[in-house]
Amino acid sequence: MQETILNIVATANAYLSDYILIFLLVGAGLFFSIKTKFVQIRCFGEGMKKVFGNIKLFGGKQEGGLSSFQALATAVAAQVGTGNIVGASGAILLGGPGAIFWMWVIAFLGMATIYAEAVLAQETKVTDKNGEIHGGPVYYIKKAFPNGFGTFLTVFFAIAITLALGFMGSMVQSNSIAESCNTAFGIPTWIIGVILAVVCAIIFIGGIQRIASVAEKIVPIMAVLFLVGGAVVLLTNLSGLVEAITMIFKFAFTPNALIGGGIGYALKTAISQGAKRGLFSNEAGMGSTPHAHAMANVEKPHDQGVVAMVGVFIDTFVVLTMTALVVITSLYTGDGVLAGLSGDAYTAAVSGADAVVSKTNAMQMAMTHGFPGFLNSIGSSFVAICLLFFAFTTIISWNFFGKINVQYLFKNNKTATIIYSVIAIAFLFLGTLASNDLVWELTDFFNYLMVIPNVIALVALYKIVVKNATAKKAEKKETVE
Repeated sequence: MQETILNIVATANAYLSDYILIFLLVGAGLFFSIKTKFVQIRCFGEGMKKVFGNIKLFGGKQEGGLSSFQALATAVAAQVGTGNIVGASGAILLGGPGAIFWMWVIAFLGMATIYAEAVLAQETKVTDKNGEIHGGPVYYIKKAFPNGFGTFLTVFFAIAITLALGFMGSMVQSNSIAESCNTAFGIPTWIIGVILAVVCAIIFIGGIQRIASVAEKIVPIMAVLFLVGGAVVLLTNLSGLVEAITMIFKFAFTPNALIGGGIGYALKTAISQGAKRGLFSNEAGMGSTPHAHAMANVEKPHDQGVVAMVGVFIDTFVVLTMTALVVITSLYTGDGVLAGLSGDAYTAAVSGADAVVSKTNAMQMAMTHGFPGFLNSIGSSFVAICLLFFAFTTIISWNFFGKINVQYLFKNNKTATIIYSVIAIAFLFLGTLASNDLVWELTDFFNYLMVIPNVIALVALYKIVVKNATAKKAEKKETVE
């Protein structure tokens, strides 16, 4: 039964990712980059100052909403997850090292898209009678289309994100945690499932303030830990690092030299892997992180827009790139298990029942191989621990995003929210027992569906985004004069 469902969903995903997804993500990214005069370049320094000039691990409880850094930490917690390790590894194995180049392209354009998402989330957020802030794509979709079509799109989006992140997405994260812990420590996957379900249930009950409190402490620490471990691997194999960087650019345009087939098919595979894994990683254009950015207490929407751009930069150009360099350096260069393979030999090594490397164990193999002698025995455990924290924080952020949309659908009905939480916890547990490939394909499918109404609304409201971006530019000009 699982095999049948997997084949159906995989076929649908192939069409969505190869055509619709690439068109929407690249198109929206280019559109907003041009319209905002490349806000991701002009205001990048401003965003970095706002993030790292105000970084705090104890932001405290806010009077309605979150601090800007807490909102970013909650958003990055959602972005930096399984996609940065398992997703990036899968993109490299299937699309070749060149897939990372296309991830960078998607992320660069996505920085403009996520600026638009954060600005519109701030512009359209509402405060209820209890002083609680509500915001996200459903609110700016409705502003873009205040008619029956808008109602259809908001309901479509709300259902898609609830399934994608609240249910299926949690399965991906728990599945990856369970698989890595089982590989590293031999712990049965169902035990991991029970522990995750209990801990997450406690955090879910605490609401956004507890989620933000957890995120602002764990996100910076887990990112530094992972980057330090990756740096150790790269420093021990500097010659392999140079070769790895060369391979990323070389196979971005001639992937057929590695994965075989015609240049057209190979290039399409590399680009589509970069696009869909890039989406799963940085989430720009997907409509998930605006829920967090809407709650930030900032003076102007632009202020959170530039902060949101830094989230994509950290996710892709820092954390995901470290994964890519470690995997390629350790497995594709020197005496790595994939070094020198191409065509059918390469395909056999990365796919099928007898594959030597898979997306779930690639990073663990890379760390074990790449760590210097006295540390290589802990490589697998190191990745399992990093993945545990990455995926755990993603789970709690995604659950919150799903909950916001359940509240929207059911008019803040508490019973509906409780039922949602119970189902989410059940899916969290089931993810530790399910087929890895099926879980990923289902999550991808609903992620793709989220993109469609979100991007349509973003483009429809582009004038509001441009006004915010150009107002800042005009302000700078007046200051200089």
